[in-house]
Amino acid sequence: MKGIVEERAAMLGEYIIESKATVRTAARKFGISKSTVHKDVSQRLKSINPTLYKEVREILETNKSERHIRGGIATREKYLLKRECFKPENR
Repeated sequence: MKGIVEERAAMLGEYIIESKATVRTAARKFGISKSTVHKDVSQRLKSINPTLYKEVREILETNKSERHIRGGIATREKYLLKRECFKPENR
């Protein structure tokens, strides 16, 4: 079982680097929880492959610094869609 977890951590790290994915996106792609992804790339990967770990941390730090922007865009789109649904010509 231990080899599988280490292999998954490395695969997650490579996926995050290649696609600049968020923890949430990686979790969805691999069918595991966000907390598992986070533990794999922040704890397990550090001891398995320190170089890969550093690259993944940089991407995750970038994602973290941009999350408020993505959240704002999602909220804006949500309300624009609501507004479109309630226009008089759509009723």
